[in-house]
Amino acid sequence: MMGIKQRRNFSIIAHIDHGKSTLADRLIQMTGTVADRQMREQLLDDMDLERERGITIKSSAVALTYTYEGQEYELNMIDTPGHVDFHYEVSRALASCEGALLLVDSTQGVQAQTVANAYLAAANNLEIIPVVSKLDLPASRPEVIAEEIEHVLGLPAEDAYNISAKTGEGVKELLDAIVTKLPAPKGDPDAPLQALIFDSIYDDYRGVVVYIRIFNGTVRKGDKIKLMSSDRVYQIIDLGQLRPHMTQKESLEAGQVGYCVANIKELGEVRVGDTVTHANKPASKPLPGYKPPLQMVYCDFYPGTDTEYQHLKQALEKLHLNDASFTFFPENSEALGLGFRCGFLGLLHLDIIQERLEREAGISVVQTAPTVSYEVVYNDDRIERINSPSKLPDPSLFKAIREPMVDTSIIVPADGVGSVMKLAEQRRGIFKQTEYLSLDRVMLRYQFPLAEIIYDFYDKLKTATRGYGTMDYELSGYQEADLVKVDILVAGKKVDALSVIMHRGVAEQRSRKVLVRLRQEIPRQMFECALQAAIGARVIARETISAMRKNVLAKCYGGDVSRKRKLLEKQKEGKKRMKQVGNVQIPQEAFIAVLDQGDDND
Repeated sequence: MMGIKQRRNFSIIAHIDHGKSTLADRLIQMTGTVADRQMREQLLDDMDLERERGITIKSSAVALTYTYEGQEYELNMIDTPGHVDFHYEVSRALASCEGALLLVDSTQGVQAQTVANAYLAAANNLEIIPVVSKLDLPASRPEVIAEEIEHVLGLPAEDAYNISAKTGEGVKELLDAIVTKLPAPKGDPDAPLQALIFDSIYDDYRGVVVYIRIFNGTVRKGDKIKLMSSDRVYQIIDLGQLRPHMTQKESLEAGQVGYCVANIKELGEVRVGDTVTHANKPASKPLPGYKPPLQMVYCDFYPGTDTEYQHLKQALEKLHLNDASFTFFPENSEALGLGFRCGFLGLLHLDIIQERLEREAGISVVQTAPTVSYEVVYNDDRIERINSPSKLPDPSLFKAIREPMVDTSIIVPADGVGSVMKLAEQRRGIFKQTEYLSLDRVMLRYQFPLAEIIYDFYDKLKTATRGYGTMDYELSGYQEADLVKVDILVAGKKVDALSVIMHRGVAEQRSRKVLVRLRQEIPRQMFECALQAAIGARVIARETISAMRKNVLAKCYGGDVSRKRKLLEKQKEGKKRMKQVGNVQIPQEAFIAVLDQGDDND
């Protein structure tokens, strides 16, 4: 059996669509882990959603065996997502590794997420190997990109490996570099067991399957283990590695990555970042684990048609087990009934969770407009964080509202700087710095209110830069601002799920645009329906959805006008009575309409 010195644990990190999954495919193929007849593109992306969208959503671990100079090595590779919303998945993967391959597209160069992931790897004290990919493309510029990596990230240009993951060119040299340049894991196979849970999934037949990286000790099939955060004891019934399918093993020791099944039936018992140890000879202290993820975006999920509250709850519990950065807790709305307030890392994350609910659990949900969390400073200086506009207390009880701010890095072509600066100004961006990465590419640093960029800022950025702009952001803290809560009233009734917190300076203008959108989305009723936007008791905007009317004068031909008037008055009275008891059904599209920022340049 190979010792700890013959093991290497590494991640592949990069900006979105720079070829991580293709490189993972090539490494799996060239180490003979999977036979050529079983090989397919994006082998580790096993969710339908990942394959359809061409993006990695979940980190995937796989153990490879590689022979270098007559000696066998075990390479544990973790393929990570590239999108900014799955930043937390990347941080968890890096905590399980000693090294990282930093992949940069030879046609596009260093992008916003490249910089963010490189800093994240450096913060985890990982050895970084820079890799310039996609050599097979006609527009490839490996030497220029290697210089750019050195200029922006400080990694020497001569250390960069030029590869084409598609054709396999340079991948053999990269495998040699993983063995020679990345450090072996530290750890003692004979010490008390310390294994970090970095992911978990739920299996209907075996319960919770836990993915672990072992830092110290050895674990064997049949051992009794303890989860240190809950003190619960379980017995291991199955143990092994992912190659890339589950392959059983009798034991795993320090430096290895694998899975274990221990008859864990309760979803709430397993927490990502927890430490697994032996029940009879426990470790003295747990591993550091992870910083808890900070949810950026909140919205409500309510059971849709043909979906029960309890089924929705069970589906959310299973998703939370597999994705620790997603949280939920019960919520009650007058308009929509019982549901859940859910927290996400971003809008793509929200979109993926909703689609996974529909596909994996067959559940339909009604989703409200996403919002960010705010801090309320009460008159007695007490600070409370709220994640829903409906939770905002009476204005007489607090003296300030603070909104979340994000530090943003935007990389754009030099000729797109002007239009991006104009866009940033519309979104209340505070300019910080300009840095030229090369003659034709610029990095702009801004501070934005998170609420201004979560919805459609990225789309607008792509439009302003003809598709070449990229961005990355991280939360920098909360800052006081002149914010107000705008309530939306439909037929005189306040709909709490449509309430929104916005800056006072744009409240009236945006409210009008929201009401125009709502008027288009809410179907006409048998009675006249007023749509109003109000700050407190003051109505700042109004739109009216006119009633559907039957032509009651159709049967009148000639004759006295008083008969016509009598019929119209009778109809009017009927409409008035209907208005008092009438209930307006609000479609899903109306909640999304509240999101529309409605920029002046649209």
